[in-house]
Amino acid sequence: MNPASKAGSRRFVAFDRDGTLIVEKNYLSDPDQVELLPGASEAVALLRNAGFGLIVVTNQSGVGRGYFTLEQVHAVHRRLRELLGDFDGIYICPHAPAEECDCRKPKPGLLRQAARELRFTASDCVVIGDKDVDVGLAHNAGAKGVLVTTGYGAGHLAAGRVRPDFVAADLLTAAQWAIAQESHAPTVE
Repeated sequence: MNPASKAGSRRFVAFDRDGTLIVEKNYLSDPDQVELLPGASEAVALLRNAGFGLIVVTNQSGVGRGYFTLEQVHAVHRRLRELLGDFDGIYICPHAPAEECDCRKPKPGLLRQAARELRFTASDCVVIGDKDVDVGLAHNAGAKGVLVTTGYGAGHLAAGRVRPDFVAADLLTAAQWAIAQESHAPTVE
């Protein structure tokens, strides 16, 4: 089944950024420090070629904490797009945790915003990330949550902080799982 054929709705994968697509660096704000994780290019290409819509959903509390600007975040994302190609959207929570906004993962605000803007159903999305908040985002939106053991993933898994729908050693394995889920989905006539 083609992800675009399901009831007129295209399937989407929502990626966390740091520790999932790129190497985790504390409060990354310099585009020259963006370093892809092994397999990230292949995973993104595999999903794109399978017809999935691709978004990034990222907490960037460094903005709210005054460590860097939103323009610096955008510069990092321009570099990410240079390395991986375009995404259907990149959604950012710039708030500090104390602000208690609706967009900070694990709250589903950013994923719901993306679903409205890009016209997909949040519950049909697969969220891939390396933290409990990524899996929490998925579950809070009714989506599937995949934990990659890159970045903080292995530590969160070992600590029992997360109950993902699937655990993947890397992003390529997570992408393959997302595609396999689509092939098992019921056909809508």
